[in-house]
Amino acid sequence: MEKGGLVEQYALIATQYPGQTVVLWTEDEHRLGLLPVIRRVWAVRGQRPLAPVSRRYQWSYVYGFVRPDTGQSWWCVLPTVSLPALRLALAAFAHDEGIDLTHPVALVVDNAGWHRSPRLVLPPGLHLLFLPPYSPELQPAERLWSLVDEVLANRVFAEITDLEDALITRCQTLEAQPARLQAHTLFHWWPVQPHPPYTK
Repeated sequence: MEKGGLVEQYALIATQYPGQTVVLWTEDEHRLGLLPVIRRVWAVRGQRPLAPVSRRYQWSYVYGFVRPDTGQSWWCVLPTVSLPALRLALAAFAHDEGIDLTHPVALVVDNAGWHRSPRLVLPPGLHLLFLPPYSPELQPAERLWSLVDEVLANRVFAEITDLEDALITRCQTLEAQPARLQAHTLFHWWPVQPHPPYTK
């Protein structure tokens, strides 16, 4: 975290909302495309498993938001990572999760340029907290991607829209599994959230 650490930075934001709960989420982006995800698989002894490969360089990006203390999540699939795309994702996230000045959220992100841009206008009630540079191991949302990749491994998709359909279905499945996401993303040092818990 930046100067003061996560707990201190979170507490500083909380002072802006006396008597309210500032909910702590985290977010990351993940690139997937027509270049297949190759993984090891079990096979019958003596038989070599085959994985089809078609090298095509078209990409889509999954934006994953997760609240580690509950496993609550929110997802979107966009064709790029950029400042306009991030604005769109944050606006949709804030709308769907009911974030405003009476339901504030602090969102932990990395130091990507589109996160740091002074031109990024945040929805009311949404604040960004930044991880230290070059520290993906501290980002709970990084743990989402192995789960997303599971259904894509060793598969070839004819078109990028086919991949996006598979990603959307996978994200919907994971959204319905908060206990699984909590087990993957709730690091031992993650701040304990005040009660009552946040609801939409």
